[in-house]
Amino acid sequence: MTNQSSPAHQSSRTHATAYWTTAREHGELRPEELPARGSDEALVRALYSGISKGTEMVVHAGAVPPRVAEEMRAPHQEGHFPGPVKFGYLSVGVVEEGPEGWAGQRVFCLNPHQDRYVVPVSSLTKIPDDVPSRRAVLTGTVETAVNALWEAGPRLGDRIAVVGAGLVGGMVATLLRTFPLQRLQLVDLDPGRKHLADSLGVDFARPDDALADCDIVFHCSASQEGLERSLQLVGDEGDVIEMSWYANREVTLPLGEDFHARRLSIRASQVGVVARARRHRRTSADRLDLAVSLLKDPVFDAFLTGTSRFAELPGTVQDLAHGKLEALCHVIEYPTDEGGGNKDRGNKDRGNKDPENKDPHQTREDQR
Repeated sequence: MTNQSSPAHQSSRTHATAYWTTAREHGELRPEELPARGSDEALVRALYSGISKGTEMVVHAGAVPPRVAEEMRAPHQEGHFPGPVKFGYLSVGVVEEGPEGWAGQRVFCLNPHQDRYVVPVSSLTKIPDDVPSRRAVLTGTVETAVNALWEAGPRLGDRIAVVGAGLVGGMVATLLRTFPLQRLQLVDLDPGRKHLADSLGVDFARPDDALADCDIVFHCSASQEGLERSLQLVGDEGDVIEMSWYANREVTLPLGEDFHARRLSIRASQVGVVARARRHRRTSADRLDLAVSLLKDPVFDAFLTGTSRFAELPGTVQDLAHGKLEALCHVIEYPTDEGGGNKDRGNKDRGNKDPENKDPHQTREDQR
């Protein structure tokens, strides 16, 4: 039975728990009071959330530059950088209460790590039946990759390199692998990333072995050396699409070499706004709908490289920050009820892969 919205008709579940970065390199779980749900809002119970390692480690380290602190706010962030701040944007849950037609709907939301939350239904993206809940945490990262492709506009027969085989770079390569390109290479210093490239069906190259004269290079390594190599790999008058966020680190480039002599361009791609090439015909909601629909492809399972319980989140963030835990996207799993565990746990050990991703909230079992 669908619950109709009314500020006076609020669930008895008025308490929630959320992860807060309370100081530099320190985070904790804090209890919260949920606000009364309005007529256009939904109460969501979290199933999974994902740790966006690059950005969230910057927040954990207190390294967000004050100059861009407002621009870097997450959609449902509370508090301010460097802290205390509630930050995060890869949450998947199920609607417990909402306007007619929403109760029981699985949704993605750009919400911080929190076990229950109240948000406007306009902030929710419905998850298709053929996309498992656990996989759907990648929606926000796929959205970032979609925006970059809209920004770059790859064309038939292009030669493309993606420098940096982390979560974002891997996502870009995953989407590009279906394009009619002449050449696509995923480039990284770490030879272990070849396993990821192989699972995606994409050619892998070390930086020194990567092929030059590219029409487009997507730079995703967040390193000065990676950007320098990107400028060397792109062809004359070509484009480097810069997807890295350097936070408060300074970057020095040899602009007197390839950049100036070969009339190269470095263009920023940032997911906060829809890329200019599609801005007048697509909304952010359209972009999210597209992103989640792409996740029906099981190839994306390669990016889910570990699982931890929500109660372990403070320690998990510390392990990621200190390099004790390697991950592309580390998944946080929430209990299904007040005292029980999530039946969709898969592998309980942090850092271990869970390739099957069995999803009890679907009518059929689907593997990514």
